[in-house]
Amino acid sequence: MDFKYFNDPERLLKLVSLFLEDGVGATCSIFALTLMLSLPLGLVVALGRMSKMPLSRWPVSFYIYFMRSTPLMLQVMCIYFLLPQILPFKMDRYWAVIFAFAINYAAYFAEIFRGGIQAVPIGQREAGRVLGYTRAQVFMRIVLPQTVKHVMPAVTNEVVTLVKDTALASTVAITEIMLTARRQVNANYTVEPYLMAMIIYLVLNGVASQLCKLAERKLNYY
Repeated sequence: MDFKYFNDPERLLKLVSLFLEDGVGATCSIFALTLMLSLPLGLVVALGRMSKMPLSRWPVSFYIYFMRSTPLMLQVMCIYFLLPQILPFKMDRYWAVIFAFAINYAAYFAEIFRGGIQAVPIGQREAGRVLGYTRAQVFMRIVLPQTVKHVMPAVTNEVVTLVKDTALASTVAITEIMLTARRQVNANYTVEPYLMAMIIYLVLNGVASQLCKLAERKLNYY
């Protein structure tokens, strides 16, 4: 194989700079905004899924089923291309991606949170009520802290998946790592940009995994 970048340090440095300028920033912003939106939304959806009211539980259950049963790529394309045909305005491609990612991952996080909430012994909730706590206080002070601790391993898995799924933003021409690599491959007829993209994803996932492990250790107070 004829290496055009790896045998030329100057060209390789330019390629790395190009990824940092055009790809990594968009990838990291999609990742961060998706987490910031999907985690709290997932908790709200989980509570709706556990509601005793059928009018609340059934639509939420269908939402979770739909989001987990259809490809994220298809959801991104439908939100960007189909919604403008229904709504009176066109959504910016970047925010269409953020919206699609957030509602998709919220469905996954909702099931994770539901499992974590149900893992808290019901006796602890009853003890909180005996002590005079309201339902909201029992949830915020007793249930939620333990839920966060229980769900961290599963959340870590989703975080790792999210780093890789950011590549799907290229479906609607968002210039992130994967689209940057594809453009360089097409322009220079070499697969080295794909190898560089793989290395960058490894680094980003390594950083994200270590941060999640640090959070797990901080929460491991028993």
